[in-house]
Amino acid sequence: MASWAALSSSIVEYFEGEDFYRCGYCKNESGSRSNGMWAHSMTVQDYQDLIDRGWRRSGKYVYKPVMNQTCCPQYTIRCRSLQFQPSKSHKKVLKKMLKFLAKGEISQGNCEDEPMEPTMEDAVAGDALINKLDVQCDLKTFKESLESEEKNEGKSAKKAESNELIRSQDTEEKLGSGEPSHSIEVHTVPKPGKGADLSKPPCRKAKEIRKERKRLKLMQQNPAGEFEGLQAHREPLSPPKAAKSNQPKSLEDLIFESLPENTSHKLEVRLVPVSFEDPEFKSSFSQSFSLYVKYQMAIHQDPPDECGKTEFTRFLCSSPLEAENPPNGPDCGYGSFHQQYWLDGKIIAVGVIDILPYCVSSVYLYYDPDYSFLSLGIYSALREIAFTRQLHEKTPQLSYYYMGFYIHSCPKMKYKGHYRPSDLLCPETYVWVPIEQCLPSLENSKYCRFNQDPDAVDEGRSKEPDRLQVFHKKAIMPYGVYKKQRKDPSEEATVLQYASLVGQVCAERMLLFRN
Repeated sequence: MASWAALSSSIVEYFEGEDFYRCGYCKNESGSRSNGMWAHSMTVQDYQDLIDRGWRRSGKYVYKPVMNQTCCPQYTIRCRSLQFQPSKSHKKVLKKMLKFLAKGEISQGNCEDEPMEPTMEDAVAGDALINKLDVQCDLKTFKESLESEEKNEGKSAKKAESNELIRSQDTEEKLGSGEPSHSIEVHTVPKPGKGADLSKPPCRKAKEIRKERKRLKLMQQNPAGEFEGLQAHREPLSPPKAAKSNQPKSLEDLIFESLPENTSHKLEVRLVPVSFEDPEFKSSFSQSFSLYVKYQMAIHQDPPDECGKTEFTRFLCSSPLEAENPPNGPDCGYGSFHQQYWLDGKIIAVGVIDILPYCVSSVYLYYDPDYSFLSLGIYSALREIAFTRQLHEKTPQLSYYYMGFYIHSCPKMKYKGHYRPSDLLCPETYVWVPIEQCLPSLENSKYCRFNQDPDAVDEGRSKEPDRLQVFHKKAIMPYGVYKKQRKDPSEEATVLQYASLVGQVCAERMLLFRN
């Protein structure tokens, strides 16, 4: 058995059974179900593996919806950032920001066309359990009081989380004005009806028509049809410069377009580690907290006593993730961060993100309601996708942008599917499936197994539960040894449930705290 001195792994406290909540999406009083655990400490690799099995964190509480039982199934969604191309609506938001920065122009009437709380906010506000727990969430305190902790502490924490899930899901209902007015462009043949004459050839661009006329004219002038002569005449019609100008601008081109020297406003985005030991985080904490209070009260109508400093700290400043800076990782390292948007020396938005081995995971967004006209939710999501691509240059395996949960049965949450290309996580085999293949099934059933192979199984499932690592009385031991000492059949069901949910790899790596 390992001693306390060897302790350097994730430490989690699993809450047995399933929680029943009032659903914030369909208002079912006890329809929302999930499993949960308190993460006293967690490595970024463990959390990466957990979210790839449908888990998600809110502060230090980590939970997983019971997908085949919950009233509104929540599917983990990720965007393939390297292939992402901004839609017309996305470009509209980016141009709006550039006009505001360059000339101070405020576009009117655009806000209603897009959800006011897009990717980052919707990804988490409804998922979020704003932690008002009485459990000790500081690892140092946890270590000092391990032997004195009572088992019912975990149960009371679980009950507190239940109440918070209800409130936070209600919050998500208030998030946006619904789905974006735009949809993914699909080129189809016009349907019969007004303005469509199927007897006529399909419409073509004027440029193509001009090229065709020029080609026919040249053929008339050259009855012999000499290939070389025709080619010589056709070359000038598509000069290299023209072809280059037709290439769509990249996301980075649109975000970082050069501005005149005498701009009306200056925007700066700063990445700050979530740590009170970091001087920049500490110095900006007061302003960041004030912005959070303003946002919660104006956007979600929260009373002042529900958006205090304690709630803010536990929800958005407390993270179980241990910061890591490996040589082959990104320059900023892995862990939890606040991405602060400073406009003319003032914070107007904060995106809370986790940087993990394979992705940037969106956690939350809060912003100044006075700047809602800038569609800061959409803008910050696009900045985070671009940031993911930037991190990929140094760390090739980091290439995905996780947007939280996609809830097809909730119209206000379906907009996440418009950040393409994207994938949904199969809730049974935990493989990623392109969203286009999932949508037809979701139209027929709320709960779906996306993997079409009927013989496919969860390859990461728990196969040897006795190898699960248990932390008990300051000692680490395999579960096979622990259960011989305890001889408690009722406890075995809880441990086996935990192992099946986290998978074999995490079960062997993480330490399950047992009292």
